[in-house]
Amino acid sequence: MKAIENTVAFISGGDSRGLLEPENPPKAAQGAPKGNQNRLKHGVHAVTRAVKALGTNRALDRRTATGKALACWRQDLIDDLGGDVSTQQDAIISFAIKTKLILDSVDVWLLKQPSRIDKQKRAGLPPVRERQSLGDALARYLAMLGLERRHKVKTLGELLQPDHVNGKAD
Repeated sequence: MKAIENTVAFISGGDSRGLLEPENPPKAAQGAPKGNQNRLKHGVHAVTRAVKALGTNRALDRRTATGKALACWRQDLIDDLGGDVSTQQDAIISFAIKTKLILDSVDVWLLKQPSRIDKQKRAGLPPVRERQSLGDALARYLAMLGLERRHKVKTLGELLQPDHVNGKAD
């Protein structure tokens, strides 16, 4: 009985040892060879996904140079608005920071490209258009915050502190 099973397996497509081969053998990997740069993209969607998924606090880690620079820019915006911002202004500042992060990453990618024009289509690259729309969005956010610099109004108690009486500032 066992000999019949081996014979059937051998007749139905088995190898010389009587073992069956899979009907659909795995195919070799296809695509570009390793080291090919075709897979590199501008990264705007990856950065946008990371910011949306992680939020600005986790995506913009202050341990990195980018995180430190954006935190400094955020603080500069808050200082320009007088130091104490409303909840609405804080939300607009957060949108501006996210937009600036994505805009800067697209700028870096665009500057690495040999040309900003697709020669086959005789048109500008799509990231150039996305960069323009991101720049417009950042300008709108900053316009919402206001263009004038506001100074923090000091209270009488702050003015009467010993540091301010002697002419020393913080």
